[in-house]
Amino acid sequence: MNDVARDNCAIARHLIRGSLHGALGTLLDGQPYVSLVALACDAERRPLLLLSDLAQHTRNLRADPRISLLLDDVAGHPDPLAGARLSLIGQAELFDEAAAVARFVARHPGSASYAGFGDFHLYRITVERGHLVAGFGRIAWVDAKALQGTAAAALVAAEAEIVAHMNADHRDALSLYAENLLRQPAGAWLMTGIDPDGIDLRCEAKTARIEFDAPVLDPAAARQALVALASRARRGDGASTAGS
Repeated sequence: MNDVARDNCAIARHLIRGSLHGALGTLLDGQPYVSLVALACDAERRPLLLLSDLAQHTRNLRADPRISLLLDDVAGHPDPLAGARLSLIGQAELFDEAAAVARFVARHPGSASYAGFGDFHLYRITVERGHLVAGFGRIAWVDAKALQGTAAAALVAAEAEIVAHMNADHRDALSLYAENLLRQPAGAWLMTGIDPDGIDLRCEAKTARIEFDAPVLDPAAARQALVALASRARRGDGASTAGS
């Protein structure tokens, strides 16, 4: 893989991990139907959607699970059509796993009021390929293998404990991450998730993300990565970031 291809993959992965919302395309009687949905992402970079049984897009994908999902990073861009966007092609499956639902709710706290309703269910997208537009003249297909994350069962099992520990005992470090690494405003920053690629933070309605330098697959590696981030934050070093 050359440098351009590696960079394209990195942009595509960043969009999958960092997007809070996307445009979901489903099929309604053979015709395209597009709707806005809230997103989370599992440890292996598979998008997660919490959908109502009553929604038209849910009825559509239950009849035909093939979907497309548009993600973008054009907010605030002087020319949105010059910003990065990614169209994912894949299939949706019902996936009411408790840990995955909890991950979605942590990313979208407002969904806590209805996530337990009997007519809301979580769906997971298995991505088959993605079409990336990373700017003018920079267009590429990215295959599923390049988009898929590494399985990290130990980290997934420990995620809730890690998040709770950081929010209870290391709020100062979370503030350092947000303020010194991400150059975000001061506030009561909380961790909402950790995955092999990085951590997600929230302060009221504002969200941000820090990406690790290397994949983190278990709690011991997570601790090392978080301590390293704290050291960088105290020095005021930069970090790979995303915020909204």
